[in-house]
Amino acid sequence: MGEAFLGVDVGTGSARAGVFDGDGRLLASARRPIRIWRDSGEIVEHSSTDIWAAACSAVREATQRSGARPEEIAGIGFDATCSLVVLDRDGAPLCVGPSGDPSRDTIVWMDHRAVKETQEINAGGHEILRYIGGAISPEMQAPKLLWLSRHVHQTFAAAGAFLDLTDFLTFRASGSLARSACTVVCKWPYLGPDRRWSVEFFRAVGLDALVDDGFERIGTEIVAPGTALGRGLTAEAAEAMGLRPGAPVAAGLIDAHAGAFGTIGGAYGSAPIDATRRLALILGTSGCCMALSEEPRFIAGVWGPYFAALTPGQWLTEGGQSAFGAALDHLMRLHPATSGGEDFEAMEREIVARSGGLSAAALIARDLHVLPDFLGNRTPFAEPSARGAIAGLDLSDDEASRRKLYVAGLCGLAQGVAQILRSLEAGGYGFDMLVVSGGASKSALVRQIIADATGKWVATAATSEPVLLGAAMLGAVAAGRHTMGSAMTAMSRLGETHRPAGGEIAAFHARKRAAFEMLQQTERRLREAMH
Repeated sequence: MGEAFLGVDVGTGSARAGVFDGDGRLLASARRPIRIWRDSGEIVEHSSTDIWAAACSAVREATQRSGARPEEIAGIGFDATCSLVVLDRDGAPLCVGPSGDPSRDTIVWMDHRAVKETQEINAGGHEILRYIGGAISPEMQAPKLLWLSRHVHQTFAAAGAFLDLTDFLTFRASGSLARSACTVVCKWPYLGPDRRWSVEFFRAVGLDALVDDGFERIGTEIVAPGTALGRGLTAEAAEAMGLRPGAPVAAGLIDAHAGAFGTIGGAYGSAPIDATRRLALILGTSGCCMALSEEPRFIAGVWGPYFAALTPGQWLTEGGQSAFGAALDHLMRLHPATSGGEDFEAMEREIVARSGGLSAAALIARDLHVLPDFLGNRTPFAEPSARGAIAGLDLSDDEASRRKLYVAGLCGLAQGVAQILRSLEAGGYGFDMLVVSGGASKSALVRQIIADATGKWVATAATSEPVLLGAAMLGAVAAGRHTMGSAMTAMSRLGETHRPAGGEIAAFHARKRAAFEMLQQTERRLREAMH
């Protein structure tokens, strides 16, 4: 067969593995569910032991199905959600919440237990916050660490390592505790331009203990994504995965960033590629927008600019929606006609057939408006306390009203994307195309409504698994086959495109924008009135 590259992706609900050839073609993939615990107080937790077992099982199946022999896997890359894993000094899991269960050692990215700590940090006006859009998020690690130090102090004191989930996976694979610049610059925060932790920040927010131990527990070796770690795959990890020891293991990426890496530089016909004029749009449980630039761009409410967090020498900015696919799922569960196990693809086919086309489908939501901030507003307002709203409901409870609610949700999410896009372009970006990936991007209806709401061309990745491809491309970099830049153009290609409809459809989405903004302002005023 020749050499192949393995990508491992850990999301909110599953661990996946994919095997790709040197041209970026998917040979086989596999998925395993991972356990998730949800408790009161917005607590959401994983088990890193469970995650590692699921990842290894997925790797074994994907490799077997691909036909690649273990010695043909030339490099391995990992990506994961920006969840926080806590291990003791022997690498064993530690309890991170009130359950008392040490196997529950991972605070999931979407856990919002640390909202109070987030507000306290943001009130400090710290200089480093300039590099995360002016405000830290409860999805990031400093608030979670501060919460642990206050509420589960025994765990905080006993911890030998606090790791982003991606860095945990590369640690289990290679034995190296080196952290990826992607994880620490984007989520901890680490000063990328100066290549250092900020003593001033960690002392000011009450995390002196991390400073006093020389930052050893959060990482003293920070490396670029794609860097080959340790001596490659350890014998123990190789046995668990059914691979050969010593296979190069790459420093990883956050999952959304792997989606950006696997798409934003993709070849499109013979046109020259300028990744700085593309917006990577990763639509999974949450939504993420990423853009590259040659110089730092400070934009209120937009995370970053992050230096060298994705590609060497370039700056990355990141906007997003705390819920995208999760918002749609939640919205559908609210409708009385939903019974569970619904087939969204079949519903979309019915919607498009009845409407006469993808763009025309949005018109059925003319009088129903959804603000999908069920988990707060990440960008551009950085308001974790923001909440969703629906206007225009009647007493209908049939399938037609369910389809209408679904499309209204899509329109609301698309307006959120458009709002982020306008913030980025006001900050100096100019985009020719949005390149989409993630589970929700597989829907042609989602893609067309986003194109119509933003007025931009929308392109898909040619591969069906762009996030897994991004992880596998890291393996190719670690193996020395590519640089980060050359991997993007050599292993990634774009596929189907959607152009904005214009005309009556554009005018309709302009009215939906006005309704969206009115609903957003009303929801904010209601919170202010009640608190």
